[in-house]
Amino acid sequence: MTAKSQILIVDDEPDIRELLELTLGRMNIETRAAENIDEAHHLLRQFKFDLCLTDMRLPDGNGIDLVRHIQERHPQLPVAVITAHGNMETAITALKAGAFDFVSKPLDVNDLRNIVRSALRIKQTPAAPAAAGPQGGQKLLGESAAIQKVRALIEKLARGQAPVYIHGESGTGKELAARLIHELGPRADKPFVPVNCGAIPESLMESEFFGHKKGSFTGALQDKDGLFKAADGGTLFLDEVGDLPIPMQVKLLRAIQEKSIRPVGSQSELRVDVRILSATNRDLGELVREGRFRQDLYYRLNVIQLSIPSLRERPEDIPTLADYLCTKLTAHLGGNPPRLTPDAVEALKHYDFPGNVRELENILERAITLCDGSEITALDLELPRPAEGGGDALVPAGSESLDDYLARIEERAVRDALARANHNKTAAAKLLGITFRALRYKLEKLGID
Repeated sequence: MTAKSQILIVDDEPDIRELLELTLGRMNIETRAAENIDEAHHLLRQFKFDLCLTDMRLPDGNGIDLVRHIQERHPQLPVAVITAHGNMETAITALKAGAFDFVSKPLDVNDLRNIVRSALRIKQTPAAPAAAGPQGGQKLLGESAAIQKVRALIEKLARGQAPVYIHGESGTGKELAARLIHELGPRADKPFVPVNCGAIPESLMESEFFGHKKGSFTGALQDKDGLFKAADGGTLFLDEVGDLPIPMQVKLLRAIQEKSIRPVGSQSELRVDVRILSATNRDLGELVREGRFRQDLYYRLNVIQLSIPSLRERPEDIPTLADYLCTKLTAHLGGNPPRLTPDAVEALKHYDFPGNVRELENILERAITLCDGSEITALDLELPRPAEGGGDALVPAGSESLDDYLARIEERAVRDALARANHNKTAAAKLLGITFRALRYKLEKLGID
């Protein structure tokens, strides 16, 4: 017979304890209750629990103190905190301290059940390494200290429900990190929904995120579920979140805080259970200071930050990544993948890789086409070389104006990024460090098809 799960309830209000005990009892879960932190410590020493539910305000301290104690003494025990309604600052503080999740008063029984189920799935699922995907395929390669630190943090973040803000240069693998956080956590059997915020027209954003009802606007020929509904129970990954316009930021903040959405044209709200992960290669803090990103949304998304190192910060990982990518790129051809010669490996290790791993993949894809089939040499890589003396002048030549000179440099940079990205405009925009919309505007301005 399977042993029942046990949950520790810490709350000084008898009515709340009774409500929690009844709700959890109907889920076939055993409970033990404590009125304060001291009693909780005593029970933690006596029994083994699968989850702790604690109020924030307790007679001899607060829930944050208990969260920190459990993080130190019982790191495998998830803790969910009960906060006052609307007090997001307290909830965020609890999440930063290591809380698994939070539920607000007055208690919503459905929210509580979702949190409990997620926490118990963590206890029942053995941890998987972040170097491997759900089927054991290699996902996050490298043995450098920088990437090992990222893997360890991903494995820790996967066990919680706190929003994570992933920061890194274009092409470093921010979406891969987000996908691993999802796949290694309790939501792995639910949808992972990635969205490029910079690629959605502003006029369609509300409908794309929240859905719409038939006839709510011209062209709404039928009901449509939005991205939040598609990710219900799972994870919504907001890539290039810094590209969201201010009006959409307001609506997104409300959806995250209230855990509910209102489709365009609907008179009622829908409850959604979604973990939010976000990423950008821009400085969100700077956008906040410039007034282009709401500070309250920034703090709500940036509960925990995960920084992904650039490829030039871990050159020792390049040979491993290159071998893996060569195998991946030639898998459909059969036979052995081409081998990189020592001079090719050295050339890659000394290249700056402004486009990071994505650029490495594009370079190798081109080299595989150019090489003789069995090995890739440094010449096959065709790495861009820095201009030497007499190459590109730093000032306009002859009668060329500064504006014409800058336009010529800009056009060359855009064309080079498109070539490196195999004419994938989204990837080219990332290489250039600009939004998809900005690249589209430049292509029109420069007359590039």
